[in-house]
Amino acid sequence: MIASFLEYLSLEKKYSVHTITAYKNDLTSFRDFLETEYAQDNLVEVHYPQIRSWIVSLVDSKIANRSINRKVSTLKSFYKFLQKTKQIEGNPLSKHKALKTEKKVQVPFTSKEINAVINQIEIEEDSEFISVRNKLIVELFYSTGIRRTELINIKERDVSLSDKTIKVLGKRNKERFVPLLSSVVQTVKSYQELKKQYNKGLEVFFITEKGNKIYETLVYRIINTYFSKVSSKEKKSPHILRHSFATHLLNEGADLNSVKELLGHSSLASTQVYTQNSLDVIKKVYNQAHPRSHKKQ
Repeated sequence: MIASFLEYLSLEKKYSVHTITAYKNDLTSFRDFLETEYAQDNLVEVHYPQIRSWIVSLVDSKIANRSINRKVSTLKSFYKFLQKTKQIEGNPLSKHKALKTEKKVQVPFTSKEINAVINQIEIEEDSEFISVRNKLIVELFYSTGIRRTELINIKERDVSLSDKTIKVLGKRNKERFVPLLSSVVQTVKSYQELKKQYNKGLEVFFITEKGNKIYETLVYRIINTYFSKVSSKEKKSPHILRHSFATHLLNEGADLNSVKELLGHSSLASTQVYTQNSLDVIKKVYNQAHPRSHKKQ
């Protein structure tokens, strides 16, 4: 039953291996709870009080509400699947309300911090290949807003210097083209030239000095290490660079729909989270521009 659901997520929904593993772990955890507390392993014959009992046990275990909501969301998707395949009539979670969570405030890097990192890379790295590759990674995150997995999976053929674009494979295998700034094109050219001596004939664009495909922890470490030297912000990850990209574009007056397309979001709701960071700028512009703002009260 769980296996068929996971197969559905993979083949029909096109979810990533990482996401499917998370779903599997959540469902296994719930099934183990049922067996322990109710001597039951049949997920079809589940009632909401049993699910609620599981949620209470998660809360008692000091698991964050945000994480609990994600686990319950997995369960909800699972029972929707059982409904769709006519294995159950009603979803036991149909009336469930998510636990309250605090909104995470993600503070973007400033342009000054990003420029400081790029300058730092050029000075500190002994290897010219590593220096140019890491500089390009930072520049691509900030100038295109792509995700970490998207960057890792870029192939040589996806990069078009003549069009100044990169084809990106986003979530659920959705393709999009992101534009390249002229300054970034120059870094791409430098990287491609240096890459020749390390390349093992792989199709992937970004490689290590050993000629292997770069990986997620390496990319995270690159960003975290450099930005830890110039920024005191709590989070220093590739996602914060994506966040900075969106926030800075909106601060400069970019259209929300255009930013949505560049980020590869399926709905505006996902993009609108970045507008909060632009609120102070909007207020400043409003106060400066409105005719009545300069009048004495």
